[in-house]
Amino acid sequence: MVKKQEHEISLSSFRIQDSFWSYFQDLVKDTVIPYQEQILKDELPDVEKSHAIENFRIAAGESDGEYYGMVFQDSDVAKWLEAVAYSLALSPDPELEKRADDIIALIGRAQQEDGYLNTYFTVKEPEHRWQNLHDCHELYCAGHMIEAAVAYYEATGKRDLLDIMCRMADHIDHRFGKGKTRGVPGHEEIELALLRLYRATGEDRYLHLAQYFIDERGTEPDYFEEEEKNRGWHYWSTDGSNRNYAQNYAPVRKQDHAAGHSVRAVYLYTAMADLAGEIHDDALWQACLRLFDNTVNRQMYITGGIGSTVHGEAFTTDYDLPNDTIYAETCASIGLVFFARRMLELKPDRRFSDVMERALYNGVLSGMQHDGKRFFYVNPLEVIPGLSGQQQEYRHVLPKRPKWYACACCPPNIARLLTSLSVYAWGEAIHPKTTDADRTDTLYSHLYIGGTFTSKAGGGVTIKTETGYPWNGTVRYTVLPEQTTADFTLSVRIPEWCSAFSFSLNRNVLDQETLDIRDGYLYLNRSWKNGDLLELTLDLPVRRIYANPLVRENAGRVALMRGPLVYCLEQEDNGAQLQTIRIPKDAALSAFETTDPVLGSYTAVSVSGLRLIPDGSLYSERPAKAESVPLHAIPYYLWGNRSEGEMRVWISEN
Repeated sequence: MVKKQEHEISLSSFRIQDSFWSYFQDLVKDTVIPYQEQILKDELPDVEKSHAIENFRIAAGESDGEYYGMVFQDSDVAKWLEAVAYSLALSPDPELEKRADDIIALIGRAQQEDGYLNTYFTVKEPEHRWQNLHDCHELYCAGHMIEAAVAYYEATGKRDLLDIMCRMADHIDHRFGKGKTRGVPGHEEIELALLRLYRATGEDRYLHLAQYFIDERGTEPDYFEEEEKNRGWHYWSTDGSNRNYAQNYAPVRKQDHAAGHSVRAVYLYTAMADLAGEIHDDALWQACLRLFDNTVNRQMYITGGIGSTVHGEAFTTDYDLPNDTIYAETCASIGLVFFARRMLELKPDRRFSDVMERALYNGVLSGMQHDGKRFFYVNPLEVIPGLSGQQQEYRHVLPKRPKWYACACCPPNIARLLTSLSVYAWGEAIHPKTTDADRTDTLYSHLYIGGTFTSKAGGGVTIKTETGYPWNGTVRYTVLPEQTTADFTLSVRIPEWCSAFSFSLNRNVLDQETLDIRDGYLYLNRSWKNGDLLELTLDLPVRRIYANPLVRENAGRVALMRGPLVYCLEQEDNGAQLQTIRIPKDAALSAFETTDPVLGSYTAVSVSGLRLIPDGSLYSERPAKAESVPLHAIPYYLWGNRSEGEMRVWISEN
């Protein structure tokens, strides 16, 4: 029977002080959150209009005007509030909290007497409430606001937003469910939000409603086909009969491949994994395993990006991973992180934490400019500026991140993930006192992030982590029990990509043949003493990565990785026409530390490559001549920060 083997820690129990990640957390706190607040309030005239806060004022009857923006514009405010909540938990800011409180009060005033909360339908089409679940995202918006409410309550102890969203959840529960109105969310999110609300409030109805929405998906008759026939009007004019698009092709326990809109998919899979642990559902767990395997082993980019086509922002078929017409929405990588984290709770296994790490360091971070004021919706692996309008539109990728965009789901999503990073780094399994020697408290180190973790394990312990990761491979865990000794198990991930590693305890190297390593995790159980030091050393060579031969776009190409980081070539360092670059199979790859005025300090990769020289003819019987050129590769997440030029991850190999 599946059950949770470890639990997500509280945000405040791990205080991050890290040479890599602290930069991004400080950036979100000091720059991203205030910047996004100004945009949501329409205070930056040179940025794409949001109008999201103004929509709430109109809905509350406090402002004249018309609704503006996407049908799910409310969710931008919700995700921003969630990021604010996490930021306040990490770093109290009375002024920011006051501004957030004012927005929460406005949200409350916009709520309808029956608990309904959605500015689009309140302002623009009140007669069409709950008639288009496929397209109009009422449940999606409610889910994001519920997540914000739980986060804000946990961070500040204030119930205002939580009470607002409990009223909305009660309204939804009164309408939908067995013996009530049938309904299935078009864009999944409410399911995982209701599970969070259930744990925050202890109200079983929210658990049952989450299970209803999950169980009803893919059942007959097809809800979305029935809805489309009955309502007689459209919002997007999308095809409700496309059962893949909304992961509606089969009941969830029978689904075996990732399909449809990639963000919707991983939000659903996250909720499925969470629910499986809550109700001990083995069939649901097995479905999650199949879906995870298909996603990451057949439909995931090397960067942790998913969703390869602009058409429906969706998965396509196995091994269809184009580099230039790629979609790989930032939100999809974020959702993959969510999914992997929930899977870790059910089974601590590096196949999940390795994917979580890959997506975080590459597919997520690439979505934000290094200064925190520009964002990518789409994350390509190859960019060719200067194409004709039609070609550029087809590739739908700008070589420069926009300041904002009409569908601004990704920027606040990045903010809420980075501010909540603590809960992804560690997990814990705390057992009641027992005579069973095998049931010891266990702490799981999933990510190598510096900081101080305080746990209830062993009666109360603090572990200080120090590391220069990902630039170097040394990770130190100093154990500081509050008592003389503490009995618990410390479990540390060993990445699948690492072929050489070592552990030492109090400076004494441990014999690898005697180590208890399961599913890619070291388990070290002992009576820990104040000052005990466990040190992990990972070898970090530059590695050549080859795609499965079935990925036709990458035949004859190689990608470079070092540790968890994917590398790329940019025109800024290597000149234009990157398609003419070749990396010889026997060329040495070296890593070196460098500093750039825009990118800051980072580890670059150098290699002696070849550049093919055009001779002026379009076709020839002779292969092009080549000249030796030094190549400079940078971490993928840093691309597009300096100039608008070409970029390429997969490089031809000679």
